[in-house]
Amino acid sequence: MDWASWWRGWIMAPWVRGKLPNRWRWRSAVATAALCCALATVAPRPLAAETIEAALAEAYQNNPQLNAQRAIARQADEGVPAALSGYRPTISANASVGREYTDTTQEIPPLPPALPGGVKFEAKGLSAPHSVGLSGTQTFYNGNRTGNSVRKAESQVAEARETLRMMEQSVLLAAATVYMDLSRDTANLQVQQNNVRVLERTLQDTRNRFQAGQVTDTDVAQAEAQLAAGQATLHAAESTLMTTRANYRRIIGVEPTTLQPAAPVDRLAPSTLNAAVALGIEQNPTVTAALYGVDVAQLQVKIAEGALWPTLTGQYSIQNQYEPELLTNKLFTNEVSLNLSIPIYQGGAEYSAIRLEKETVDQERLNVDQVRDQTRADVVQAWAQLQAAKAQVEAAMRENDAAARALTGVRNEALAGQRTTQDVLNAEQALVNARQTLIVAQHDRVVASYSLLAAVGRLSAQVLRLPVSIYDPQVHYQQVRDSWIGLRTPSGE
Repeated sequence: MDWASWWRGWIMAPWVRGKLPNRWRWRSAVATAALCCALATVAPRPLAAETIEAALAEAYQNNPQLNAQRAIARQADEGVPAALSGYRPTISANASVGREYTDTTQEIPPLPPALPGGVKFEAKGLSAPHSVGLSGTQTFYNGNRTGNSVRKAESQVAEARETLRMMEQSVLLAAATVYMDLSRDTANLQVQQNNVRVLERTLQDTRNRFQAGQVTDTDVAQAEAQLAAGQATLHAAESTLMTTRANYRRIIGVEPTTLQPAAPVDRLAPSTLNAAVALGIEQNPTVTAALYGVDVAQLQVKIAEGALWPTLTGQYSIQNQYEPELLTNKLFTNEVSLNLSIPIYQGGAEYSAIRLEKETVDQERLNVDQVRDQTRADVVQAWAQLQAAKAQVEAAMRENDAAARALTGVRNEALAGQRTTQDVLNAEQALVNARQTLIVAQHDRVVASYSLLAAVGRLSAQVLRLPVSIYDPQVHYQQVRDSWIGLRTPSGE
């Protein structure tokens, strides 16, 4: 992105024009026209440029950290069918085969008058016992632990979705920030490049005047020193831009291209501080995730209390045994049973577990208070930064306009012999500093608006209307919730 298009896009943006007095709008327009003409040779106008919305859409789709968090949310979905399995029967089949040698002696006592002397016999031999069977168990009541486990899993799913929202906000804010960082550093580099060219011309003019006897060797040395300082600053700007480009690739997922000026998004946030604080406490995903954490802890208490209640289960088994004993050729069993287990005392561990879970509930509630306080502070901070950034943009524009007029005046006075070379160099540096200040102020203005939107919990692809297919975690949840069997995930893995 060239500095001229950046300047023109920002100065003439509606959100800037509406904030400036009429005299500053006129002066800014004149300054813009002059600056665009002066910098027309800095870089050719690109045929196409990337918008911040397109960059955010790329990050929304490609950022690995965000995609990893989506996978974590899908993992949480599997907790619900796992908990629902407590309502379902467990069925197992069994089979066995073996080889057995038997040597047994049995004696029947006398039973007069049929067996006055009794009977005694001995059995020896090798057999191959084998069996097949089927058994099933169904839990009818377990202190409502299954129902509470299902509700706990569902609360964990909701908590995971809020954590995913937190990650989405974090990634989108990081993407918007690095987009503006790249815009700022690109514009700053071009300002430094133009500054070096101006200083080179100033040095040449000073040398020409020195040869004509109009200035001294000191003036030449001052111009040389200023040029060396400008060159050093230029190299530093090149290094900073290279680092920012790498960060852009890491967060957005694609190599940066020419960037268009970005507009702030505070229009999507509440218009007053009190409304922003109220919305942040209500919708910030950090707060909502903490509230779901309280629900999970409360349900865990009920699950622990279920250990004090009776457990009623039903069992059915069928078994076919072949040659189970040497003198038995076949044995068939078919059993149905109802089992009731009533806990009376189990050493006190279950009571300790209940007390522990109640303390966890208190901890989660205190965590909610802490998160709310932090969210309130974040909203106030973001609001203050946004208001300060707005004022800084207006002040920087006035500074830039004044510095440009001052440089023109100093140069004219220097030609008339009323100003020294050092005065001209100082005026040129003041204009460069003013341009840098304006670039930074415009950067901070946009980043602050995105930070406020994140603080109130509204920084999302839906609110920003990004050109992207919205990821809906509900789709995967519905796909796996009632799955009884199956190894493949809905994605086919």
